[in-house]
Amino acid sequence: MRIHKLIIISLFSAFSLLAIAQQKSKNPNESAGFVSSDIRFEKNDIQNPDFRKSDTLVAWKGEKVHTQILFRANAEVKALKVHTADLKSEKGGKISRKNIQTGFQSFVITDEFGNGCGHRKPADFDSSWVADPINFKIKKLNVAQNDYQPLWVSVTVPQNAKAGIYKTIIRVNGNTKHMLSLVLRVVDKVLPEPSQWTFNLDFWQHPAAIARVHGVELWSKKHFNLMRPYYEMLAGAGQKNITASIVHEPWGHQTYDDFPSLVQWTKKSDGSWQYDYGLFDKYISFVMDCGIDQRINCYSMVPWKIAFRYYDEESAAYREFASKIGSPEYNEFWGNMLADFTKHLKQKGWFDKAVIAMDERPMKALQDVIALLKTIDPAWKVALAGDYHAEIEADIFDYCVASRWQFPATVLERRRSEGKLSTWYTCCTERYPNGFTFSPPAEHVWTGIYTAAKDMDGFLRWAYNSWPAQPLRDSRFTAWPAGDTFQVYPGPLNSIRFEKIIEGIQDFEKIQILRELYKNDPAKLAQLEEILEKFHIQKLSKQPAADMIRDIKLFLNN
Repeated sequence: MRIHKLIIISLFSAFSLLAIAQQKSKNPNESAGFVSSDIRFEKNDIQNPDFRKSDTLVAWKGEKVHTQILFRANAEVKALKVHTADLKSEKGGKISRKNIQTGFQSFVITDEFGNGCGHRKPADFDSSWVADPINFKIKKLNVAQNDYQPLWVSVTVPQNAKAGIYKTIIRVNGNTKHMLSLVLRVVDKVLPEPSQWTFNLDFWQHPAAIARVHGVELWSKKHFNLMRPYYEMLAGAGQKNITASIVHEPWGHQTYDDFPSLVQWTKKSDGSWQYDYGLFDKYISFVMDCGIDQRINCYSMVPWKIAFRYYDEESAAYREFASKIGSPEYNEFWGNMLADFTKHLKQKGWFDKAVIAMDERPMKALQDVIALLKTIDPAWKVALAGDYHAEIEADIFDYCVASRWQFPATVLERRRSEGKLSTWYTCCTERYPNGFTFSPPAEHVWTGIYTAAKDMDGFLRWAYNSWPAQPLRDSRFTAWPAGDTFQVYPGPLNSIRFEKIIEGIQDFEKIQILRELYKNDPAKLAQLEEILEKFHIQKLSKQPAADMIRDIKLFLNN
């Protein structure tokens, strides 16, 4: 009997200890608090962060700023809700609660950088669930027991707001109510509207991907209606360029979805050529109406696979033209089209906006294309994303160099005086700075500031929305680090990355404004340039982007 009692007591003790351990691991207190927006949470590795019951944001008039709230549940919450109120100052100023957006973040599968570019198998790379999509549309969310739920908070300051200190309370209602104090200091400086930003943002659009994720017919009325909020959201970030495919698959079908041509090429039975611009005109007009209207980047006379599809009327089938770039056959094939295309663009009033764009192509091919374009019309403009070639630099209107390159200072100065654009880009090659789903969020902010520090005009990133199979679940793709092919999500849903690139662009604009303002204050201008001089890509190997941007943030918002 005593043995049985001892066994029962031992079992009871073991279960008690286990229960205590489980209770401690679950942390029984439901809580909510502010955390830095530079943190990207990993679903299964959230380390009890220091919750702050108050947070202070600093903004110029016209600026969008943000923070995060992290909620932790001790029991299932069937309807987590967030309530906001007007921001008010002691002097009677008010910023409406309509200017405060709160969004629930969700988690997607990501991987790691590895060796960057190159075909990859998921089993060969560590994977995890990380926060990135932000849903500003839903008003409540279920949170499982012992789960964490990050929330994004954005505040857009009206341009006519009065400078000063504003305060509000954000209520996070789970099974209990959490009152969080938000303070906003509005600086007496004005940021222009996004349409007036000077930063040249170029995120490549992919219309067919939108049709696929929404299950609608390509180029149908429903498709165009669904594209509008995506493109308006991109215009709201200051996007300047329309991605226009004038050939079928300009990137050799490296994306999950097709990339069809907006121009229908037809070889008539008599050997002549016909070019149908109906879809091209409809699409370009549509994107311009969405607010992206400065340039039309036409891809590409030098695609990744030299094979141009056309419809052959005599055989009633699609054929491919594949002669070498620069050959007489190639020049005749493209010369006919370019002459007709030039005429059409001038009739539409778009020729001054149109650019023949090429991506990471050999210099000899570029030289051949430039020479051909000059025979058609010397006023044709060329855009290139790739290595820096001094031999053709003067012929490139919009020159976007890979991050490992820098423009010589004298070249930058001359290009700007000539009205040319000098920008840079990242892709699967760079571990940092980048915009993968595992990248530190502050790296996108760093990107905007670095652009100003190097006196460049903007930044390019493919792609805005070339989604993999299930982007809302898995951000990985077959050939590049996770998130490389897109910056926003189907819905459209925003993302931490997209919010942070806007933050960096705003900082770029603020730097340009202060540079102009401080022309008559050499000491202040020297202080600004001294801080910017510290921005070098190599430093990111040892110093986090969030730490590197701290000094410039303090200066811009002083």
